Amino acid sequence: MKLRILLYCLVGGLPMLVAAMGLGSPLLVWIAGAVLAAGFVPLAVFGPRGFLRQFAVIFPVLLIVTSLCTWSEALLFKPSALGPHPYKDLVGSTVMYVLIAVVLALLPALLKTLRDDAPAVVHHSWPKAALMVLLCGVGYLVYYFITGSITYRFFTYGYYPEAQQIAVSLGIWFWIIEIARGIAMTLAVIPVIYTLRMTRAQAAIAVGSLIWIAGGLAPLLLPGIGMVTAQRAIHIVEIFTQNFPLGVTAVLLLRPKLLLRTRDVQVETAIAR
Repeated sequence: MKLRILLYCLVGGLPMLVAAMGLGSPLLVWIAGAVLAAGFVPLAVFGPRGFLRQFAVIFPVLLIVTSLCTWSEALLFKPSALGPHPYKDLVGSTVMYVLIAVVLALLPALLKTLRDDAPAVVHHSWPKAALMVLLCGVGYLVYYFITGSITYRFFTYGYYPEAQQIAVSLGIWFWIIEIARGIAMTLAVIPVIYTLRMTRAQAAIAVGSLIWIAGGLAPLLLPGIGMVTAQRAIHIVEIFTQNFPLGVTAVLLLRPKLLLRTRDVQVETAIAR
């Protein structure tokens, strides 16, 4: 199984190499793709069966967390990095992530990584889930404000001296935008949360890691994104302190705790009320 998981990551990184070959070092691009694929390993082992189901779970994460939310943050605070046609970059990245999602959705069946001996998942009713998603958005705002303020004050002010002025000029819209980003990322991982056949605690760690890897770590490993090494490292840590807690919060809110006995082993699952 370990060899098959390694192959999943290595082969899963190849689409990034093909789609982003113009960025620079092929090795660094491949590593970034392999790291991105590693974030989806829990789905390759405990996720849904079938190409279409895997694709339907993987692509929203890549589209919203990796592409849209990353692009929108750059558009807000560093529009010069996107060039004169920012929407062209969004379209291009979307096409790239479609290709990546297709390959990652195919690999579990090809490599036979999926397991059957895992607990089933039952979830909240949709009205209650909608409230939980809103709470996740507010939670993300709190994480973003606390860790973002600390990081900006002590580490990144020199890179973005105009960021504070931009945030102030937006007024309440700045907070609304960040809540919306938190809600969007939560919606993107709901298919993961509701199809990942792991215990509640395991799923929380897996989803938190996925949002961090897809929304921060993997994209920041790509060459040619206009950041020095120190700047990349700071943002990798900063995004971890924001995205990982969001993923953990989303699972804990959307999958309430209940202990059931299945095959004489206590497992955590969720139940709709």
